[in-house]
Amino acid sequence: MQLIGTDTLTQVALVVNDIEKTKARLAQFFGIDAPPTINSGDYEITKTEVNGSPSPYASCTMAFFSVGNGVQLELIEPNETPSVWRDFLNERGEGIHHIAFNVKGMEAVIESCEGFGMKLVQKGNYGDGSGCYSYLDGGEGLPFILELLENF
Repeated sequence: MQLIGTDTLTQVALVVNDIEKTKARLAQFFGIDAPPTINSGDYEITKTEVNGSPSPYASCTMAFFSVGNGVQLELIEPNETPSVWRDFLNERGEGIHHIAFNVKGMEAVIESCEGFGMKLVQKGNYGDGSGCYSYLDGGEGLPFILELLENF
């Protein structure tokens, strides 16, 4: 994938109404223990922006299942504050929210994607400060949200 510098899928994420219920059911489906549920983190670290504006109250809880070959299945339960997660859940209901790729040079990759017609809709840092993420709307002809992940 020349546009983002990789063709290795890292993650598929689902937005859900009840992370504990969905997590328990998926653990049962996979025949494994349920992973821990974590909070997205404090705004002082995450610096979350939604549609270019600071969004200190946008938050979610998450759980990550390893599903092989370095790929994660992420569950996201958003709080009620407007965010890409909350908007998705309100407008479409539960389901696949995004696909993610690890990248190097986040800002340059965002510029490439925007040049391709995608739109940056949310970004922030990981809750532990070890990296950052950006969500881009697929735009014309790409019916998905792309998440870019970069570890510091």
